[in-house]
Amino acid sequence: QVQLVESGGGSVQAGGSLRLSCSSSTFIIRQYCMAWFRQAPGKEREGVATIAWDGRTRYADSVKGRFTISKDKANNATYLQMDSLTADDSAMYLCAADGGSCIGRETFDYWGRGTQVTVSS
Repeated sequence: QVQLVESGGGSVQAGGSLRLSCSSSTFIIRQYCMAWFRQAPGKEREGVATIAWDGRTRYADSVKGRFTISKDKANNATYLQMDSLTADDSAMYLCAADGGSCIGRETFDYWGRGTQVTVSS
């Protein structure tokens, strides 16, 4: 069974940074379309960033220029570097993976349980 485990969440002041990690012991992350989503209480889940097997990345307009998604082959992990955080970035952040293409993808087969990010203003 595919497992994704997120880590790195926490509390930070506005303007600060966090780096989220998503790792798996059951499949090779670099071969998958990997994504980060977030969901705040009372809001719909929002796609934040994706990274394809070939390294191509895409970002939501709300995080462009502040967040960076990357893959680490050595550690079989995906990261989300989040800079210049604001209170609007507070949410549960979830890692997702799918064996298909990232292009136009709206559904993912595999999900982690999430890691909480809280930004205080």
